[in-house]
Amino acid sequence: MKTRTKKEGILNAVVLAERIVGKKESLPILSCILLDIGKDITVRATNLEAGIEIHVASEVEDKGIIAIPANVLSQTLHSISSEKVTLKTEEGNLVIESRGTKTLIKSIPHDEFPALNTTKDLHGVNVSREELMRGISAVSYAASPSMIRPELGSVYVSIKPGAILCVATDSFRLAEKTISGVAGKQSVELLVPLKHALELVHVLEHVNVGEVELSADESQMSIAAPGVCYISRVVDGTFPNYKEIMPKNFATEATVLKNDLAETLRKARVFSGNDQHVGFHAYPKRKIFSATARSAEVGEMSDSIDAALSGEDLDINFHIGYLADCLPTIESDSIIMGFSGAGKPLVIRGVSDPSFTYLVMPLNR
Repeated sequence: MKTRTKKEGILNAVVLAERIVGKKESLPILSCILLDIGKDITVRATNLEAGIEIHVASEVEDKGIIAIPANVLSQTLHSISSEKVTLKTEEGNLVIESRGTKTLIKSIPHDEFPALNTTKDLHGVNVSREELMRGISAVSYAASPSMIRPELGSVYVSIKPGAILCVATDSFRLAEKTISGVAGKQSVELLVPLKHALELVHVLEHVNVGEVELSADESQMSIAAPGVCYISRVVDGTFPNYKEIMPKNFATEATVLKNDLAETLRKARVFSGNDQHVGFHAYPKRKIFSATARSAEVGEMSDSIDAALSGEDLDINFHIGYLADCLPTIESDSIIMGFSGAGKPLVIRGVSDPSFTYLVMPLNR
């Protein structure tokens, strides 16, 4: 094989593919990137749970296919300063040439490289790349890092006519983001494992198109755009019926500036020690809303927060991280904190951002 291409294009493709390669030493082929030279250069990588295929424009002289260790190929391309590179094979190995440099990389037999099973035979749904990316990013931190309960270790994505709904929960907190005004008339529901959802966001960040095509069946999904196709397995399960636990009424409500709450939580982290607990104290009749944190090693704090209050007096404790995680997602300067009562969940929403809802359970003490 022999082809000539722009270094930037092949490097970007290899960097994207390198994130997907497998880490299993028992299957060396999974640590490789497959270069398939046909009409152009097709870059493939897989870890058996997810895969990616990227097309790179090139001037092809001879067709061919070769498997190269991903880290070696990536580092080699990074070190080249020329705008163009030539890829060719010599005695079954890959040779990369550019102005003043020549590198030979030992290949691995490509026969065992797994095929990427796309869902091209299914009818896809065209969705906004940016909106899908925003939706997943807005909730993914609330998913469980463990797959012991797969439905909790996944991001639920529901695409219906006019809207994308993304939800994630680890049973201690739940984040829901609705993206409205979405084109398309078909419906798709998916449970995407967290690590694949995060990788999908990374791929979408590097695809410069307005819309992508999402296709899925009971075992996998694919996201396709011109020149790129990302494939991931999906969880065969049922997402919890979280609507049942969403409070309908609140005993106490506090409307605060998002930045004020963020600053208070930042300070509380310092004084809460390893526990990372913060207490909220709302006394609407006295117009007092404060936060407290203490640890034997550091000391203690008690800070007032400017707030518009209504409802009953309340003292309640939360994990600081669970509260702080949602704030960057809220597209509003002010937020409403709806307290259901002692020992019951808190719901956080943006005053001018009805598309996002965050529920967090309190601590027992």
